[in-house]
Amino acid sequence: MARDAHLYVRLGGEAMGKVTGFLEIDRTDRRYAPASDRIRHYREFVIPLSEETTRNQAARCMNCGIPYCHNGCPVNNQIPDWNDLVYRGDWAEAARNLHTTNNFPEITGRICPAPCEASCTLNLEDAPVTIKTIECAIADRAFAEGWVKPEPPSRKTGKKIAVVGSGPAGLACAQQLARVGHEVHVYEKNAKPGGLLRYGIPDFKLEKVHVERRVAQMKAEGVIFHCNVMVGRDLAAKDLVDQYDAVALAGGAEAPRDLKATGRELSGVHFAMDFLPQQNRRVSGEPLGTNEPITAAGKHVVVIGGGDTGSDCIGTSIRQGALKVTQLEILPRPPEKEDKLLTWPDWPLKLRTSSSHEEGAERDFAVMTTDIQGENGVVTGLRCVRVDAKMQPIPDTEFVLKADLVLLAMGFVSPVREGLLADLGVALDNRGNVQANTANYEASVNKVFACGDMRRGQSLVVWAIREGRQCAQAIDKALMGTSVLPR
Repeated sequence: MARDAHLYVRLGGEAMGKVTGFLEIDRTDRRYAPASDRIRHYREFVIPLSEETTRNQAARCMNCGIPYCHNGCPVNNQIPDWNDLVYRGDWAEAARNLHTTNNFPEITGRICPAPCEASCTLNLEDAPVTIKTIECAIADRAFAEGWVKPEPPSRKTGKKIAVVGSGPAGLACAQQLARVGHEVHVYEKNAKPGGLLRYGIPDFKLEKVHVERRVAQMKAEGVIFHCNVMVGRDLAAKDLVDQYDAVALAGGAEAPRDLKATGRELSGVHFAMDFLPQQNRRVSGEPLGTNEPITAAGKHVVVIGGGDTGSDCIGTSIRQGALKVTQLEILPRPPEKEDKLLTWPDWPLKLRTSSSHEEGAERDFAVMTTDIQGENGVVTGLRCVRVDAKMQPIPDTEFVLKADLVLLAMGFVSPVREGLLADLGVALDNRGNVQANTANYEASVNKVFACGDMRRGQSLVVWAIREGRQCAQAIDKALMGTSVLPR
């Protein structure tokens, strides 16, 4: 049989792609532009695969009897189906299929950590199907071919709905509701829509044209955006509830975890989300506002926190011209590889090296900061100590790390309670998130719903999209008695 021959079998009446693809074709994924080049700008630097290579990679999908990739995908993408469609060259149908489950696949195809690939059966051999890359290729092809168009409703329901927050949860919720005929108003505290997609994720990971295209599509579908409006400050929360038939809270989890250490008040110690949005605004030409300008240029930078936000701080600091960047993590260094038989198909704990790490950062694990040192009110260093597996200090392991800029990227504890949530008086769960279940997404206040990080706590963009879609279905059903929107 020729290596690139199209072979199909019938299983339960369904066509299956190349059944020997996973045996014949090695995994090939997108590459990065050289670090020496990419750190000179803020543009995306991932090099797409050719169409032929993408189709070959799609041919590796085994179309498992139990597709474990579905377990890993929060939005329930029909991954084997569009893999087969790409293999057969039916890109238009692949794009249609992909958009039935995911409003923004060109975004998740860039920034999702791909739990679907961790769940892929071929990951048992460390060679999962390049699902994320194929998803991104489908979405980009759809835009290039003009297949992504506004989908305005055929009729109006007469219902008005407010969505507070225009991050991935708010955008997904608003788009779904607008497409079934509701009048949807989105309230965003910043100058432009997008939430953390625009003001948190660096441009070198997600250029903002991808957000702008979707916002333009949504406007053409009838969604009305109100920017520079903070509900609870510029607009009373009660007035919002009174004016609309339903209100969806999708404001994210923006209260950062702080560092309890002497010297925290010193100049030069900042939360990551005070630092990252500034660079996004510089790239887009927006004013920085009244906040103190923060830059890593010519400085020894220490990033405290080992997650994605910390990684984004590293890449941004290097591009700004930092002399040295060090990342500290209080947890022990994870293993290089997971125990497949123990973890698969769940998301494994293992050492993950991002593109930003590869650009020149130093990482240190099992380190706790005990004291922030400074002179004349400005940070000069960190006093640290090594800790054991229970995060208890190990005697005689103290050391001092030079620091001119300290960025706190230790995660987020809850939504901001002051203002909107306090004024509404919604019940909170034991972690401080808005209390609402995933059956109807209803908060404790009449007509109010909650979704995304504001409801579930800090999580992934793909989970926010899922919750936004499901919340839209719940709102539609609550207002109309039934809903055609998918869950």
